[in-house]
Amino acid sequence: MINRSCLSIILAAGEGTRMKSDLPKVLHKIAGLPLVCHVVRQVQALENSEIAVVVGKGAEEVSSVVRDFSKSAKIYVQKERLGTAHAALAAREMLVQNFDDVLVVFGDTPLIELASLNRGRDELANGADIVVMGFETENPSGYGRLIEKDGKLQAIVEEKDANIEQKKIKFCNGGVMALNGKRALSLLEQIKNENAKKEYYLTDVVTIGVSQGLDVRAITIPVENVLGVNTRVELAEAEALWQKRKAKELMLSGVTMLRPETLYFSYDTEIARDVIIEPNVFFGRNVKVETGVVIHGFSHLEGAIVKTHSEIGPYARLRPGAILENSSKVGNFCEIKNAKIGEKAKVNHLTYIGDAEIGRGTNIGAGTITCNYDGFNKWKTIIGENAFIGSNSALVAPVEIGKGAYVASGSVITEAVPENCVAFGRARQINKEGRADLLRQRFSSMKTKNSL
Repeated sequence: MINRSCLSIILAAGEGTRMKSDLPKVLHKIAGLPLVCHVVRQVQALENSEIAVVVGKGAEEVSSVVRDFSKSAKIYVQKERLGTAHAALAAREMLVQNFDDVLVVFGDTPLIELASLNRGRDELANGADIVVMGFETENPSGYGRLIEKDGKLQAIVEEKDANIEQKKIKFCNGGVMALNGKRALSLLEQIKNENAKKEYYLTDVVTIGVSQGLDVRAITIPVENVLGVNTRVELAEAEALWQKRKAKELMLSGVTMLRPETLYFSYDTEIARDVIIEPNVFFGRNVKVETGVVIHGFSHLEGAIVKTHSEIGPYARLRPGAILENSSKVGNFCEIKNAKIGEKAKVNHLTYIGDAEIGRGTNIGAGTITCNYDGFNKWKTIIGENAFIGSNSALVAPVEIGKGAYVASGSVITEAVPENCVAFGRARQINKEGRADLLRQRFSSMKTKNSL
């Protein structure tokens, strides 16, 4: 394959009316990534492949998203929606370059896999001119049937045109095609619009190829590879399949999941071996978890790096910029944002740490908050190694607490605390002897009056 050039044409110009959305269909997301970008991601992995994306509805918006994701993809606009073959010809500028292989895939099939695309290319390398990627199903109703004879594809028959025997066929058209790049432009140009909708259908390339004695083949790929997303229901189904696939991949790589069906991963989630994940954990974009980490249930991670043997949760939230160094701990009902938690440091419960650096071995008591925002600017809190921050403390940034310092519980800290100092930032306690009974009498009297 290494010496064969390839052009991948992604058709992403559909109207998507069944999505009932102002957002172009191919920009709806699975695992945090637009549908069309899932397809781009797979074709980018092909050897010696260039990419053409054909856009239509929401052309500017789709083009912008694709360009941000792939600098190498070239964008073409199908100004009139006149069928799939007409859409492929929008990339004529690239088709004339006589690539060895041309793949035509769809921007709303986010579960297409590299292995399936390479199978199509393998068939071309072995002499095929046209390769149709199909799937086997026990319920073929609604799909075009692939009609074969002596191992060669003879036709694609739509269900409305199929006879009784053809309707029994369970080998169906998945839509994705691989074409001999030297013939692709000629074949596409020969397709006519002699049909009720006056559209140019890509599937007609099979009839043309057979009539000219070309080598036309069909291969079987997994059905989810060609699962199109046309409604919110199908979007949810595709999401579930993607999540199941990702969970399986991670478990086979050495990750333990107690209930994988309850977890949510983003397309770029990275989790190393020997990580243990309890139920109901959400991984947003840009999360990297290193080996030996334990993530307890109902935690939410996004834009975070968790280093080896750390512990998170339950009910912890790591927001973008959170970095947990080796063997650190962030416990229940804690939120970390744009902050580094040092090696073996502990933020055990009921705490907010934002825009901060927490030193090695430091303990943050329950209810502590870093007051990082003054209504206009974000300020930083720096806490040195082996410090102790007592429960229910408020650290008003910008502020620095030195190595080995001790902040008394309930303190409001507004000034720097030097190394190895004890800081009290609270009002002096006053005890008034015998006044409790008087206070109860006063409150009781107020209650009686208010109840009248």
